[in-house]
Amino acid sequence: MKRLLSLSLLLAAFVGKAQNSFDPEIQITDWEPTKVVMPASPLQFQIIFVGGHNYVQTGVGDSTLAKEWHDFIGFTPDNTPGTQDMGWLTINHEMILADAKIGDGGGMTAFKVRRDPATDSIIVVSQTLNDGRSGMFFNVDFSSTGETGMNCGGINSPVDGRVWTAEEWFRSSNSSIYNSGNGVLDTNDYTVSNQDIAVAYNKTMKKYQNFNWMVEIDPREAKALRKQYNWGRQPFEGGVVMPDNKTVYAGADATPGFFTKFVADVAGDFTQGKTYVYQHDDSNKWVEIDNTDWNKMLNFTASAEAAKATMFNRLEWVALDERTNKVYLTETGRDNPASRWADESADGLPHAPHTLARAAAQGTHPDSSAYWDYYGRILEFNPTTNEISVFLEGGPYLPIADPQSYPTNHLSNPDGLTFLKVGSKNYMVIQEDLNGSSYGRVPDGVSNRTCEVYIFDMDDPTPTIAELKRISVVPVGAEVTGARATPDGKTLFINSQHPDGSNPFPYNHSLTYAITGWDAAVLSLYEDPKFEGSGFQIYPNPASRDLNFNETSDIAIYSAEGKRMKVFKNVDRINISDLKAGIYYVRNVKGETQKLIIQ
Repeated sequence: MKRLLSLSLLLAAFVGKAQNSFDPEIQITDWEPTKVVMPASPLQFQIIFVGGHNYVQTGVGDSTLAKEWHDFIGFTPDNTPGTQDMGWLTINHEMILADAKIGDGGGMTAFKVRRDPATDSIIVVSQTLNDGRSGMFFNVDFSSTGETGMNCGGINSPVDGRVWTAEEWFRSSNSSIYNSGNGVLDTNDYTVSNQDIAVAYNKTMKKYQNFNWMVEIDPREAKALRKQYNWGRQPFEGGVVMPDNKTVYAGADATPGFFTKFVADVAGDFTQGKTYVYQHDDSNKWVEIDNTDWNKMLNFTASAEAAKATMFNRLEWVALDERTNKVYLTETGRDNPASRWADESADGLPHAPHTLARAAAQGTHPDSSAYWDYYGRILEFNPTTNEISVFLEGGPYLPIADPQSYPTNHLSNPDGLTFLKVGSKNYMVIQEDLNGSSYGRVPDGVSNRTCEVYIFDMDDPTPTIAELKRISVVPVGAEVTGARATPDGKTLFINSQHPDGSNPFPYNHSLTYAITGWDAAVLSLYEDPKFEGSGFQIYPNPASRDLNFNETSDIAIYSAEGKRMKVFKNVDRINISDLKAGIYYVRNVKGETQKLIIQ
């Protein structure tokens, strides 16, 4: 992570260091440094789509700047025989903003991509849609569903690439969606005219109640199809369609949050079926909520509470391991959730067994203000047994985290979740969304919450934090989210959301980027640093957080101008996350120097 340290912390980092062993300045010349060992990887980085910079087509011959706050990414393959195009990408915009062209509330952008056969890079394809819009990027039209809002996570079916967007941020009044004139301007009551979902047809509701549903969209034509009124109104985040193309699992980002299931009557038709909520004490683990009762769907949280649903602490993304058909959920966590779920607990709603076990280990109860959940975790759901267990606990617990002894891997508040298939290998891709900066979520004294992406090899039978491999770090101030892999295992698309506005362009905007080359590179991430030849060597280079040396030594870091900045005593690895991006020089006690690029 890129960390911005205070002056006092920088000064403290010098205490006890053998600074006098190194000159206060070195003469910078244009020498060619000794060999720097790079990762054995052909990975390519490419920016694909920039919010607030690229234009989206909103009508025939009409366009406007794309919204920002990129979150979910969907990928829909183009299976047309003979086509060179890969398929369509859809990007959620969590930003709530009134816009006469793009539509009030949130939004989505859809575009088509292909792969350059010579370079493997991604090309955005020009299109003309059936409604006459022409261009590269297209605003998804939600007018037929009463507009949309707060588009956060979603569902991308592994069966056929169908896409749903989740209207996550839960709203309780028209004033909250109006947002002082910066959100949804039309707050008149809304009547459902689409006959697809029988329970909602011709029903009239307050405008704010028409948000917080899963909404299916057509990425090919960049338009909304229907809101899933039969899945219940919830603060939806993520979900997954199972291989039977009938069963859908979804999570709600709330405390308490509930785990739900929808089972269609006919495969591929999600307009009819049954809706359930998870209750681990029930003999069947699932309690049906009557989705033919409009009041129960409109007030789904109350319906789930009446069913004594199991309580979770912010369920966010949901992902399927297609090799095992097991489902994984990120439970992002909230520092002290007692005030959020104590009333429901008093009403008889049960805590998840792993929550009770954590509280017992802390010597408290989940309803106590002493109970904490700083880091969150990844849960594993087995559809065969209907049991939920902890797959990977966040952390480790660090009440005070010295920046220079900060662990190489520290997982805080996992949010985005997906899988990357490379040949016969399968990797879980985990994205952070830090909900705080205390207790080691960032090094002590560091306020910036820049987030990271990790992968985990699913062939490893004992998942631990130590086995995670960091693959990407987003710019200062950004959340990292939306990771989505292409079916060929070559490219991973990722979103950088709401970065610091003082970053240089384009890293001051929300953006979608691609990392390509995983089909040839992913195994090298699991190799230890390898140094070749003789002399002082550093690894990796460029670097962003940890820097390794091929020998244990006293080390000094100098600025691009040759001024000494830091000195470390008797180390073979240091943390450089507090240094700004740029060029530096690293020297050992023998006077050997390497040029270092920090990203």
